[in-house]
Amino acid sequence: MSATATFTVPTVHGPRDVTVSYARVGRGAPLVLLHGIGHHRQAWDPVVDILATEREVIAVDLPGFGASPGLPGGLDYDLPTTNAVLGSLFRTLDLDRPHVAGNSLGGLLALELGREKLVRSVTALSPAGFWTQAERRYAFTVLLAMRGVAQRLPLPLVERLSRSAAGRTALTSTIYGRPGRRSPDAVVAETLALAGATGFGPTLRAGTTVQFTDDLPGLPVTVAWGTQDRILVRRQGVRAKTIIPHARLVRLPGCGHVPMNDDPALVARVILDGSR
Repeated sequence: MSATATFTVPTVHGPRDVTVSYARVGRGAPLVLLHGIGHHRQAWDPVVDILATEREVIAVDLPGFGASPGLPGGLDYDLPTTNAVLGSLFRTLDLDRPHVAGNSLGGLLALELGREKLVRSVTALSPAGFWTQAERRYAFTVLLAMRGVAQRLPLPLVERLSRSAAGRTALTSTIYGRPGRRSPDAVVAETLALAGATGFGPTLRAGTTVQFTDDLPGLPVTVAWGTQDRILVRRQGVRAKTIIPHARLVRLPGCGHVPMNDDPALVARVILDGSR
């Protein structure tokens, strides 16, 4: 069920009201899902129904992405602000240390929430923050190019391309290992989401200095990486395992940077196992 929540967030600039869009479905221990930069909560649609058989699933549009408006003026799209926003959202939705799974930017945010002890477990799919500077620059260059293409393509052309597997491959092969599996409507919607994301630029700028370097003792952590990830190369998963030695490192064969659509059953099982 889609809904919005407006709540007050304590920031260094004083309390600010923030509105976040989310969808909530299922029953069981709460599980929050966080998408990547330029995406929206519908990225999780291929796995939500599976997860909802065992979890109460809350899929969130991050501020400035999907249906969530941007942050109020003066607030940065940095990790401390986003932590404060998500922590306030948890309190508003009466979520006491939920499990959390995130992809890319969402994976980094999930780990940050774990570092702040706001969650019970973390499953991070191709999380940002374990890059070298050269790898970060490459990833940001690819993301900026994707954003530029999404903003320049006329909607009728996007709709026409999405009708064929070859067209969907042309539009989404950077993020999916099996792009032909994505539905035409989903491809159109996520292209529009990338083009219109007001939080894209400031989030990318905030990420230029991000590096995740902290262990998360006592917290169940799963890090999973697609073998066909073309944005954050999979050797970054080995670095994540070095930094978080007790983390479970999982290989996702044939999956790209956004693996939920490439192999929904495998990704759902990884998330459910990680949130036991």
